[in-house]
Amino acid sequence: MPTLNILVVDDEESIRDMLLMVLENAGMNVTTVATAEEAQQSLAETSVDLLVLDWMLPGISGIEMTRRLKNDPKFTALPVILLTARAERNDRIRAFEVGVNDYITKPFSPRDLIIRINSAINISKNLN
Repeated sequence: MPTLNILVVDDEESIRDMLLMVLENAGMNVTTVATAEEAQQSLAETSVDLLVLDWMLPGISGIEMTRRLKNDPKFTALPVILLTARAERNDRIRAFEVGVNDYITKPFSPRDLIIRINSAINISKNLN
């Protein structure tokens, strides 16, 4: 299986650093950015297999970014995992309504995230 290219978007540097280490140790190529605007730039410049996205970002929120991506034919099939501190049932419902593929609340298990990334990639491949 080819190496996965993962884009991580989180405004907390400690979370970005931890995800970089965990995902690289799992054999993935990882790019990290702090804002949705930086993520949009990265998506325009590089090929990404999956997006790990925080909800509460400065500027454009993770939910709004997901909505925009899912309405863009270039990114409709891009798997998005929302990784957030928001744990309310209504938040989960809203996230899935805009098109996230999975929803993980902080704090989280790195192993769980890796399993969910691989699952989202496998589902995406089977749908395409």
